[in-house]
Amino acid sequence: MTDEAWRVHEVSASLAIHVTRSMPALPDEVEAAVSALWDAAQARTGGRLFNGRVFSADAIAPGRVTGHWTEFRRVVAQMERPDLFAALGVRPLAVNGVMVGADFVLLGRRPEGAVYQPGEWQVPPAGSIDPGCAEGDAIDPVRQLHAELHEELGMPPGSVRAPRVLAIVEHPGSHVCDLGIAVETDWPEAAIRAAHAARGNGEYGTLAFVPHAGLPTFLARNEGRVTRQAPAFLARAGLLAG
Repeated sequence: MTDEAWRVHEVSASLAIHVTRSMPALPDEVEAAVSALWDAAQARTGGRLFNGRVFSADAIAPGRVTGHWTEFRRVVAQMERPDLFAALGVRPLAVNGVMVGADFVLLGRRPEGAVYQPGEWQVPPAGSIDPGCAEGDAIDPVRQLHAELHEELGMPPGSVRAPRVLAIVEHPGSHVCDLGIAVETDWPEAAIRAAHAARGNGEYGTLAFVPHAGLPTFLARNEGRVTRQAPAFLARAGLLAG
């Protein structure tokens, strides 16, 4: 896939996200394909996948995203077979946190067994938007980011501040839409490593605390092993030139 195929949606600081419709029913043949692909993915991952509800974007504009709750198994099926997008139409929205410390930017290595971008470096914490961050039909992506922060890194919400939405990057095949959110932290590397080791869920086997000036070198050294959305978020956070 070409770089141009990765679509960047610009968003405003006041971005609002709302649920505006119910999950549509599927034709029998599509439902059967989804079930078969889900069963195969479960077999590969030892049954670790959970078919929870995640938010799928129907329309993305700079100030407003609207969509519906969908099943994670539909997302997995579309990842496995991108041609199903015509029938499923899911664009799962996930948060990606760009954590900026006084002298570092945090990156984490995704598990090799992940269904999305396995083994690649990404900006953590990250995760699909689920109903836990909703109040009525309104969705708070920063609340989701805080939940992922605690789950993946073992850090409390108060350990980060100044959330700033950056952009949404849409994967051309799976149509996963990653929403970048920059946050600042006063926690030093040692405290984050200790929290991750004591309370993290194992989502990242390796963490990298990259000096601000060392980001271009890190990205070049790991070319092909960094999620494609990460450089876009780092640039919009003012951490990369251009």
